[in-house]
Amino acid sequence: MIRRIGHLCFVTDQLPAMTRFYTEVLGLLVKFDFHNTEGELFGVYIECGDSFIEIFDRVLKVKQWGGPLETPGKGGLYNHFCMEVTGLKDFRDALIAKGLKVSEITSGMDHSLQAWTGDPDGNAIELMEYTHHSLQLAPR
Repeated sequence: MIRRIGHLCFVTDQLPAMTRFYTEVLGLLVKFDFHNTEGELFGVYIECGDSFIEIFDRVLKVKQWGGPLETPGKGGLYNHFCMEVTGLKDFRDALIAKGLKVSEITSGMDHSLQAWTGDPDGNAIELMEYTHHSLQLAPR
C-alpha cells in the first residue's frame, strides 16, 4: 500500500551549490550523505517536512552504479521519484499480477528495501519500504 511520496531525486553537476541552496537558502537539513566505495561524497539526502529530497553528483553516481552519463539540460536531470510503501513484497506481487514489470527487492545503501518500476512514459519509480535500520528513521 502506498503511504506517500518518499523522495524526489535530482542529478547535478553542482552538488555543493545544490546542497547549499536546499540547506542554507531554504533552511532544510541534511539527514545523511552518500559516499562511494572510495569514500567520495556523491550524494545527500535532505529532510523536507515528512519527505526527502535526494541529490546525486552526476559523474560520481555513474561511477558508483554505472549507467549512461547523461548530459543535463536546463533544470538539471530529473532521475526518479520514490513512493514509500508498506508491505513491499505483497505490493510488488500485486503489481506483477497486474502485468507490471517490477525489479527484485534489494536493500539500498540507506538500508531500506527497494524495488523499481516505471510509468507508461518511462519515468522511473522507486518503491521503498523503511526497515528498522533505515537511515531515514535514524536520529541525526
